[in-house]
Parts: sequence; structure tokens; C-alpha cells
Amino acid sequence: MERNPEIESYKRYLLLEKGLSANTIEAYMTDLQKLIDYIGNSEITIETIQTAHLEEFLAELHDKDISPRSIARIISGLKSFFRFLLLEKLRSDDPAELLEAPKIGLKLPVVLSVEEIDLLLSAIDLSTAEGTRNYAIIETLYSCGLRISELTNLRFSNLFFKEGFIRVEGKGSKQRLVPISEVAIQRIQDWLYYRNQIPIKKGNEDILFISSRGKAISRVTVFHYIKLYAEEVGLQKKISPHVFRHSFATHLLERGANIRVIQEMLGHEKITTTEIYTHIDRHFLRQEIIEHHPRS
Repeated sequence: MERNPEIESYKRYLLLEKGLSANTIEAYMTDLQKLIDYIGNSEITIETIQTAHLEEFLAELHDKDISPRSIARIISGLKSFFRFLLLEKLRSDDPAELLEAPKIGLKLPVVLSVEEIDLLLSAIDLSTAEGTRNYAIIETLYSCGLRISELTNLRFSNLFFKEGFIRVEGKGSKQRLVPISEVAIQRIQDWLYYRNQIPIKKGNEDILFISSRGKAISRVTVFHYIKLYAEEVGLQKKISPHVFRHSFATHLLERGANIRVIQEMLGHEKITTTEIYTHIDRHFLRQEIIEHHPRS
């Protein structure tokens, strides 16, 4: 990211006042860099850019076959950035105010069935420290509906196994209590046998899931193993750690859980975010009828 005082101030604002995670801030900065690159060596600057320039920028993104979903995200980031400049009196107007996001069709997230999750788990070698840890990771992702960042930051001090809960720090450093299953608790306890034998790097003493080098396990490592296990058992779906969060919510809804309860456990600020799973539920019901009704 080009060093620019307005952008540096905005970055601090996202971190200190909005409380966004490092990954979210990086995504904002990456999208903003696209605009900086577009301006290039022209006479246009952040202070002088107008709505027409932003519309030309978005048109170029469209010509490059950037997806409508990505363009909508970029527009959202631009609106946030220029609102910040307006609030800080770094600009007297907001050139992004009238930008309209492209219409996006409903995209249902990938969900695994219980049988597919069990199949994937069957690929894990539980005779090794690595396998025992990975099994516990997947069970925890699915049992608690965690984001991958919430899992990699999970600490011993946030485990309340006796009460059957874990404390999760979500987006914006907001904390919530989430129930954890007996199965996940047992898998974590199995992992602790191996974890206790690993020399822990300073600063990682309270981290639950660590690498063989004694440091907090990375998102990339978790993604790598999940993809590897999926390939081993022949799962054709596009899989990632987030799939277990989607599966958690969908399976609860299918079995009659209240959507407000699901919202609380997922840590969604708005119910509209959780309502995507009601669409999945209707899709599930339709598929069940198609597959099992004698007239289908």
C-alpha cells in the first residue's frame, strides 16, 4: 500500500475505533490500493477525485471481469473511506455517496452433510500428534460454528469444559459464549496429551492449537489439511474451514433451532446475515422432496 497520510489515518481508524481484525483491515487496504493504482501518475488525487472518476474506475473493474460481488465489496470500502475523510474534515464532500453497488444474486454457501463430515474425519490418522490436533480442530469448527480466526486464537483461558461452553472473541473484539459438544471436548483433551509434549514459543503459552514448532497454528495450515483430507476421501465440493461454520448453522436450522439462537452463536450483528441459512433450509427441503417423493 502506497504510504499516504489519509490512508494511514484511515487504517488506524479501522483498527482503533472500529476494532476490525488485521485480516479485515488488510482486505480494505487491498481494495483501496486498486483505486490508488488506477489513479497512478495522473493529476487526480484522493483529495480531488470526483464521483465521475470513481464511476470510470468501477467500469474498468467490470471490463476486467471482476465479479459483481467483488465490485460491491470494493464500493462498500470506498464509501467507508470517503465517509471517514468527510468526518475528519480531510474532504468537504463525499464522491462515493451516490455510487450504486451492482445487483448480486443469492449465492448459497457450500454445506457438508453429517455423513460427508464423518467421511472427511475418517481420513485423519489419529495415531499422530498432527492428526489428533487436526481432528480436534475440525470437530471444534463444526461443533461451535467458529470462524477460522476465532479458532486459531482460541485460548485455554476461554475454555469452560465443566460448564460446556467456550468464550470466543469475534469480529471487532466482541466476545460471546458458545456451547461446545462432548465430542469436541473429548477430541481437544486427546490433543492435549500431545500438546503438552511440544516446547511452546514465548507468547503462545495460552494458545490451544499450536504447530509442531510451538506457535499458534496458521489459517493457511488449517486450510491445507482440510483440503488434503477432502481430496483423500474424494469430496467434490469446494471446501474450506468456513464450510464447517455453514454446516453448523444449516444443520441446526434443519433440526428446528431458532434463528435468533443461531445468530447469537455465530456472532452475527444483524439477523439478515443469518437469514441466508433459511434459504439453504428451503433448498434442503426441496431437494428432500425431489429425492424422496413418489411423484417427483
